[in-house]
Amino acid sequence: MEQLTPAKVTPADPPGGTAAEEEKRRGLRRMKMVALSFLLGATVIFLLTSWAEAAGWPGWVGYVRAAAEAGMVGALADWFAVTALFRHPLRIKIPHTAIIPNKKDALGSSLGDFVGSNFLSESVIREKLSRVEVSKRLGGWLSQSQNAERVTSELATVVRAAVKVLRDEDVQAIMEQAVVKRIVDKPWGPPLGKILAGVFADGAHHKLVDLMCDRAYEWVRDNHTTMLRVVSDRAPSWSPKFVDEMLADKVYGEVLSFVWAVKTDVNHPMRLALDKFLGEFALDLQTDPEVMARAEQVKSQMLGHDEVQKLIGSAWATAKEMLLNAAEDPSSELRRRVRTGLESLGGRLVTDDHIRSKVDNWVEGAAAYLVTHYSKEITTIITDTVERWDAEETSRKIELQVGRDLQFIRINGTVVGALAGLVIYAVAQLLF
Repeated sequence: MEQLTPAKVTPADPPGGTAAEEEKRRGLRRMKMVALSFLLGATVIFLLTSWAEAAGWPGWVGYVRAAAEAGMVGALADWFAVTALFRHPLRIKIPHTAIIPNKKDALGSSLGDFVGSNFLSESVIREKLSRVEVSKRLGGWLSQSQNAERVTSELATVVRAAVKVLRDEDVQAIMEQAVVKRIVDKPWGPPLGKILAGVFADGAHHKLVDLMCDRAYEWVRDNHTTMLRVVSDRAPSWSPKFVDEMLADKVYGEVLSFVWAVKTDVNHPMRLALDKFLGEFALDLQTDPEVMARAEQVKSQMLGHDEVQKLIGSAWATAKEMLLNAAEDPSSELRRRVRTGLESLGGRLVTDDHIRSKVDNWVEGAAAYLVTHYSKEITTIITDTVERWDAEETSRKIELQVGRDLQFIRINGTVVGALAGLVIYAVAQLLF
């Protein structure tokens, strides 16, 4: 099977688009013309001075000719050097020319190694972050209300996007497996018994007992006729009616007196008996296997009820709607609390040295961990990207970025060569 090779891609255009690129291209052409004009100028001067020297002009012409000749040599040498970086001069494949196209991958690898060694080392990262004072700057920025509001808005956008991406069926399945199933699988008796024991020991249940006693008294008080009918229905058929009514009134009065006593007397034997029963029940939930088994049966029956299943199924839909509404409403309680929390955090990062130190240490540690364990993966981005670039297009892009400055090498080569040639010629004339 034919092996597939990754397609070559061209490096991305610089910021500013084609307009900025075209401007750089025009600047490069101008500088090339300037450098070429220096070479042509030196050539013209060399030809004229050579003719003048042959025609017997004075000795100073030799100095000018020597300077022009050396300037030509310097200009041509530097033209060759600059051109050899990007392409073969005159399209002749001279060894060690077209360096960037031919050595593109090696340059990318060297660049990655350079970045990894000098910028992605733990010592450099820690030193830089310690000077930056990340937590203090972040705190000062967050303490401003408009910035806290901006972060809150961005967080709300992220939450909305995440919630909308999630499928309701998947979330519901996760809730049933990760939450409901764990709740169902664990016995309810012992933990429920511990909770009830704590509540009963603190006397927090007394208000509930008071409420039950109040409601019991109110029911007996307001249902005199019902009480009479119950007693009459239970009386023998041969009993006279007036006797039944007298007996019913007596029973009603006793019941009313009893519930009133329970209602008003916190130390009533009925209340004390109820406290004892509840305490024993809480203990049995933790220790009595039979009571624990019955609690599990009640749990299974309750969770298996249709209404409970509907509630579990609609929990995510309800939570999702509440979360989306809170995230979309700038005045919601959720966003207000997040905004206030961010402002408070920012203020503490500015004023609290202890918290600021902890945050700085955490940031430095996280950054150091990343560069220590993943620096090679980070620098691989550089090498892999450079390897995918097209060699010729990469060369043109790099020349477009730095070629204008490189033309000064050609100009300087012409000028320096001319001065060097003049000095060499003058020394030779003095010595010989």
